[in-house]
Amino acid sequence: MGAVVIILSYLLGSISFSILVAKKIAKIDIRQHGSGNAGATNTLRVLGKGPGIAVLLLDAAKGAIAVGVAHWLTGGNDWVIVLSGIAAILGHNWPVFFGFRGGKGVATTIGTLLALTPVPALIAVVVTVAVIAVTRYVSLGSLVFFTLIPVILIITGASLAYIIGTLIIAALGYIRHAENIKRLLQGTERKLGQSKR
Repeated sequence: MGAVVIILSYLLGSISFSILVAKKIAKIDIRQHGSGNAGATNTLRVLGKGPGIAVLLLDAAKGAIAVGVAHWLTGGNDWVIVLSGIAAILGHNWPVFFGFRGGKGVATTIGTLLALTPVPALIAVVVTVAVIAVTRYVSLGSLVFFTLIPVILIITGASLAYIIGTLIIAALGYIRHAENIKRLLQGTERKLGQSKR
C-alpha cells in the first residue's frame, strides 16, 4: 500500500496546473514565455494575478492532498507520509505527463510542508513573506523557506523521518534554484514585478 500511495502522489504532482491554465486561458505553453518555468511565479508574470494565485493554490493543494491521503491510507506511517510529499514535489518538478519539464516545486513544497509540519511551516511562511516583501526576490524567499523548516524540526526534536524528509525537500529546492542562486550572487536576479530585460 505504501508504494502505491507514493506512486499516486507522484502522478498527482505531475499534473502541472501552470501549463494547463496557460493553455486554457492564453493558448500558450507557459514554458516558452517569461522565465520558462512552469510554476506560479512565472504564471503571475506572464498571465497576471488571477491565474498566478490560482496556480499557486492548486500546486500547493497537490502536496497537501498527497500528504493527507498518505496519512489516511497508511494510518500515520511517518516514512510513507513524508515520501508521498516528496513524490508530489518530484512530480511537479519532473512531470511524467509533460515530458518531465516542470517547475521548481515551491508551491507544491509549501502545500506539502504545511500538511506535514503545520506550525514550523507557518513560521517559515511568515519569514519567507517578510524576506520577499523586503528584498522583492521570490527565489531568495523560497530558499529561506526550504532551509528554515528542517532547522526548526531539528531544534524541536521532531521524528527522524520528518527531519530527513525535509532535508531532502530542501536539497531538491536548492537543486532547482541553482541558476537563481548564481544570479543572486551575481546581483542579476530579477525582482518581483521587474520586467525581463
